[in-house]
Amino acid sequence: MTDASIISKIWNLANVLRDDGVGYGDYLEQITYLLFLKMADELNKPPYNKGLLFPKLKDVDGNEIEDGETADWETLSGKRGAELESFYSQLLRTLSTEKGTLGQIFTKSQNKIQDPAKLLKVINLIDKEDWSMMGADIKGKIYEGLLEKNAEDTKSGAGQYFTPRALIKTMVACVQPKPMKTIVDPACGTGGFFLAAYDWIVENHQLDREEKEFLKNKTFHGNEIVANTRRMCLMNMYLHNIGEIDGESFINPNDALISDDGRRYDYVLANPPFGKKSSMSFTNEQGEIVKEDLSYNRQDFWETTSNKQLNFLQHIKTQLKINGEAAVVLPDNVLFEGGAGEEVRKQLLKTTELHTILRLPTGIFYAQGVKANVLFFNNKPASKDPWTKEIWFYDYRTNIHHTPKKNPMRQEHLAEFEELYNSQNLDKREETWSEENEDGRWRKYTYEEIVARDKTSLDIFWLRDQSLTDLDNLPDPDILAAEIIENIEAGLNSFREIMEVLEVEEE
Repeated sequence: MTDASIISKIWNLANVLRDDGVGYGDYLEQITYLLFLKMADELNKPPYNKGLLFPKLKDVDGNEIEDGETADWETLSGKRGAELESFYSQLLRTLSTEKGTLGQIFTKSQNKIQDPAKLLKVINLIDKEDWSMMGADIKGKIYEGLLEKNAEDTKSGAGQYFTPRALIKTMVACVQPKPMKTIVDPACGTGGFFLAAYDWIVENHQLDREEKEFLKNKTFHGNEIVANTRRMCLMNMYLHNIGEIDGESFINPNDALISDDGRRYDYVLANPPFGKKSSMSFTNEQGEIVKEDLSYNRQDFWETTSNKQLNFLQHIKTQLKINGEAAVVLPDNVLFEGGAGEEVRKQLLKTTELHTILRLPTGIFYAQGVKANVLFFNNKPASKDPWTKEIWFYDYRTNIHHTPKKNPMRQEHLAEFEELYNSQNLDKREETWSEENEDGRWRKYTYEEIVARDKTSLDIFWLRDQSLTDLDNLPDPDILAAEIIENIEAGLNSFREIMEVLEVEEE
């Protein structure tokens, strides 16, 4: 059976379960639990004989049930009817208390498939395949396919954790991570950057045994505070041959912004979560739910602010080793916002070599109304002179039209950018823009030109919008309608940001 047919077969069951109130995200979550158990069962049998130990069932207080059954796939797949539902719920509760990757996979796990007959259908579907015999590329592709289908369900909000794979691959191809180096993503979602970096290293290097072991167990590190997303990331990584099924988790469940843990990394690849403010909710003495803005009081930050993206940018700067490299997706407000934003930009230009900004179009993310950019920069040692000498901009937004489903962005759309980026020698770049060729998308600005701009703004465009001047070249109606929706969403987001700033100023 091909990977596409397996994805289709597994996903078709989602439509059946949806009638029972099981959403796409909940279904994918159950698939993750069951797939993990099935693979562990396969690894305990010949020719692997891994000897993975699973606990006996525990009661609600966490105590092992006397003469209780083992919480594993073999026992689960032998159950039927009400006994199956009961055992599955007990199994999930038991495994959620375990340590390492096992405990992280099953953290806060619950049975969302209440109909035993349909639960058995899912179990039988997974049981028919020999997952351990599949190549990591096939298993990974199947799970990535499920994650992308889940992201398409915009009502669930799952899209906010899914960065377009074409964009991720382009970012990795530009950075070109090397073996025996560490990579971190402080908001790793379902692990897309890790997988693309893994593939790049494997495909572009002849790895020896030490390098393979380092890549599998020591290269990747990250944070993800959402339990369901974290478990999907861990499963995604394991299916791609990263980590061990009984090893320690690479993914920290804590908020990365709370403190500097002192660890430094060679590369940061990230797309921090959308939304401008960091906030937390709590119940006050009157029993009312109150939301409070979070400002992280960190000595290593240039500015104290509740702006989530500015905080992530400052945190990423801290995480980098000297000469470490970062490629980070950030929204437009980071490029032009005044106050803390202006000071963060000035400090970034001084303390790092911010050498490239890729301007992205709307319509490439499942979350609508997002105007984003990729910032590429290298960390540098202390210096009295600014490290940034010039910034190269690639405008892939003006006159570009994409939608996530009908006209998604593919890696070949960014092929020109990858070539012009010139990873092998950043000092040997040539502009495609000139006074004679005003349609060129690749243009540089000097440090002096940038700091002379109002608020040191990096929000720079120079291409003419053809839709304003050439009515014969308007995009297809579907794309135009989608872009109008995107622009309305973006306008609403900007309005909300302005109102938030006004609220802060009033306080």
